[in-house]
Amino acid sequence: MTPDSVSHPQPPTPEPERGLSKFFHLAELQTDVRTEVMAGITTFFTMAYILVVNPVILSNAIFLEESGDLFGEIAIATALSAAIATLIMGLYGNFPFALAPGMGLNAYFAFSVVIGLGVDWRVALAAVFIEGIIFIVLTLTDVRAQIVNVIPECIKHATAAGIGLFIAYIALSGSTEVGGAGLIVPYEATITTLGDLSNPNTLMAIAGIFITAAFVARRVKGALLWGILATAILGWILGIASPPEGLVALPQLPVDLIGQAFVGIGQLGSINIGQLVSVIFVFLFVDLFDTVGTLTGLGIKAGYINDEGEFPNVNKAFMADAIGTTAGALLGTSTVTSYIESASGVAEGGRSGLTAVSSAVLFALSILFIPLLAAIPGFATAPALVIVGVLMAGSLRYIRWDDPAESIPSFLTILIMPLSYSIAEGLAVGLITYPVIKAMQGKFQETKVAMWVLAVLFVVKFAIA
Repeated sequence: MTPDSVSHPQPPTPEPERGLSKFFHLAELQTDVRTEVMAGITTFFTMAYILVVNPVILSNAIFLEESGDLFGEIAIATALSAAIATLIMGLYGNFPFALAPGMGLNAYFAFSVVIGLGVDWRVALAAVFIEGIIFIVLTLTDVRAQIVNVIPECIKHATAAGIGLFIAYIALSGSTEVGGAGLIVPYEATITTLGDLSNPNTLMAIAGIFITAAFVARRVKGALLWGILATAILGWILGIASPPEGLVALPQLPVDLIGQAFVGIGQLGSINIGQLVSVIFVFLFVDLFDTVGTLTGLGIKAGYINDEGEFPNVNKAFMADAIGTTAGALLGTSTVTSYIESASGVAEGGRSGLTAVSSAVLFALSILFIPLLAAIPGFATAPALVIVGVLMAGSLRYIRWDDPAESIPSFLTILIMPLSYSIAEGLAVGLITYPVIKAMQGKFQETKVAMWVLAVLFVVKFAIA
């Protein structure tokens, strides 16, 4: 028998992808349905606080004179707008990122625009609606994607690390009065200091960090989610946090909010044109660069940004953000944007749109379970966000710290994000200093013209702020 005639076993033909796996390209992304669903659940729980916090903030400004505040309706509008935008992100973009009405932007809407400027809340919703339409146009014309692609690699990695530090800082500084961790507290002499370690909420947050770290160290699937649930349940058992008063409550549909943005459009003549432009510009600017920063950081962590520094198909993510903002305004809530808490799902292995779809389904179902979600204390989610901060800090290894043109802008980006409480401000400082220091090195030609344009725009923004 000749060697050629010897039969050799053939490698098995790989099973073709079917159903969810095929639609979301799970094999190509080296993930599976269980991992994606668990990641989506984790993301939802780390940002479920918005279902309570957003109505608390907006109900200061959105109310009916004859019947009082619209807290319940705003809660439902928050959940539905998050579900719609996150579903678009998952099904259209195939990205594992969740969206909801943005923190900071909701406070600007309520306290600066409606209360501070005296603008009717319906007109403010109209401004948010117009912002969403403008964002759709900017996405279709590729402007937003070009901004992502022009950002230097070092600033992208710094943004990821800065976001990690930012969300950990947010988690640790949550007030114990509302169930937060209270590990970092305001202090007149030093601005901030270590909190009261004898406070039960703070002790629970510390215990939660160890519990969650143990799950992560043992490489337990869904470690962050189990950490959140275990810490919450422990807090309920010990009486440190109130257990849920119920599991299910019938939703109060936002009948007094839906379509009020159109009413506001009809009232635009009642507001000074300069004031209107200023309001829309702030909504645009903050949302644009918050989203650019968030998606850049998450894209780095999830491995979406290629060797050329490009983020393929990022326009699909921006479109989900733009449509979410537009739909949110029609439902009766402030600007919808991508959430940095999506990093918790990415850290759990979420790589496809199935993660986002899982979060979206939970947001939709949450309109029935708001009493349960409202009972999960801040000290239970804080440990998960701290661990996410640790994971995102891994991007620091890719910055060339021996090159001042990279190290100085990167460090300032990382530093300013938590200290200014803004992703956009941190990114702005990095994008201003990068081309300037490059020019100081005599490497003016290495900086793209678009980078100088962005730097000048940021300088103008700071000058007129």
